[in-house]
Amino acid sequence: MTAVAFLRPEFVESFPPEMTHGVLYVSIPYATCGHLCACGCGQEIVTPLSPAQWALTYDGQNVSLRPSIGNWGLPCYSHYWIKEGAVRWSRRYTADEIADNRARDRRDLREHLDQDRPGPISKMIRRLWP
Repeated sequence: MTAVAFLRPEFVESFPPEMTHGVLYVSIPYATCGHLCACGCGQEIVTPLSPAQWALTYDGQNVSLRPSIGNWGLPCYSHYWIKEGAVRWSRRYTADEIADNRARDRRDLREHLDQDRPGPISKMIRRLWP
């Protein structure tokens, strides 16, 4: 597969068994988006929607996601933004920048869970994500 320059939104309840290249699946019931990596490697990318993870904007035709998609756990290491459906490539992060981003993401998620669900669930997440 080749890299895509645009992701067309498709609103679904759940993701299909096989995703189509160039489609950004949006599941409102599950508050999650999914797509095949924009670089063309074929890996499935899942972006949970929450104040501590990704935010979705829909203008009636196209979708934007924030923050960027950093696929640092994949061999492709692709990093891009989805703005009004367009894939906008970003620079590659250094290992230190990736580690800093992951630490911030874990902290933000922990804080979000502590605010919304104090008690056993956030304690369990803390054990899984120190």
